[in-house]
Amino acid sequence: MGLTTPNSEIDLTRPQPRALIDPFMRTITYLRVSVTDRCDFRCVYCMSEHMSFLPKADLLSLEELDRLCSAFVAKGVNKLRLTGGEPLVRRGIMTLVESLSRHLTSGALKELTLTTNGSQLTKYAAELKGHGVERINVSLDTLDADKFRAITRWGDLSKVMAGIDAAQAAGLKVKINAVALKGVNEDELAGMVEWAHGRGMDMTIIEVMPLGETGEDRIDQYLPLSMVRARLAERFTLDDIDYQTGGPARYMRVKETGGRLGFITPMTHNFCESCNRVRITCTGTLYMCLGQEDAADLRAPLRASEGDDLIHAAIDDAITRKPKGHDFVIDRRAHRPALSRHMSVTGG
Repeated sequence: MGLTTPNSEIDLTRPQPRALIDPFMRTITYLRVSVTDRCDFRCVYCMSEHMSFLPKADLLSLEELDRLCSAFVAKGVNKLRLTGGEPLVRRGIMTLVESLSRHLTSGALKELTLTTNGSQLTKYAAELKGHGVERINVSLDTLDADKFRAITRWGDLSKVMAGIDAAQAAGLKVKINAVALKGVNEDELAGMVEWAHGRGMDMTIIEVMPLGETGEDRIDQYLPLSMVRARLAERFTLDDIDYQTGGPARYMRVKETGGRLGFITPMTHNFCESCNRVRITCTGTLYMCLGQEDAADLRAPLRASEGDDLIHAAIDDAITRKPKGHDFVIDRRAHRPALSRHMSVTGG
């Protein structure tokens, strides 16, 4: 495990840094880490077609990402999700996954997972499974090849389908994440639920989030999930269930398929009361809330000392500023995103 550094090992027999509890008494146990802002797709609700990416020199090294993640694990984070951009396009990413897997072995980490567009899974699925990853999320908004190309601008649906095949063949549990897009895929969602459940995959439907300029109007894209659920209820029997994955989705069982269906509703139903997560960007910026601009620089304390005391202090200070909730709104007058940064910068 080439990335392991002396101070990144966690000795569970020694007193550990205090747990992360925010001002609203929510314990932070879930960290999402964007390992790159780059992606091989240009989805219309996530990026502009001609993105300006961060200079590679600004990114944390894989060793620094490992050290930062390990600092959070030492403070009680037990679920770690790698995101992007597209995490699997980061050069050497499997070295990081392998190194972080030591926290699974020690028991400090309950789950190491990632969110991907699926394009690289034929290459990496077996290796992910071998390093202790048990389940992944695949972002997929349509089963129509032409529509897929239009949504992603560059994507090839056949590669994603082959990636899902490879993931399931490797023994990974796959959950499909679909963004509901008005006039684009709303007539497909019921069929996608049947397809996903028919392959033994859970599915989550997500509302468009107003992050970053994409060259598209979010008002034209936005489809309230209250409407989606009502339409699905005309075709399926939807029973609420007490099921949690640590994320913001509310789940139900689809009686006709036997599968689970989740809804993530940042716009129509604020899910912040139980928020247990924070996000780190690939440059070492900690966002305490996806829907707020307040952030903390962890790169400076990370590089200022070989020990982790400065990092722990910076993390503790940041968590004291974690807000009660986000302020997502689609501005129907100014037609501007709620926040200027793109989802690919913060991590999905």
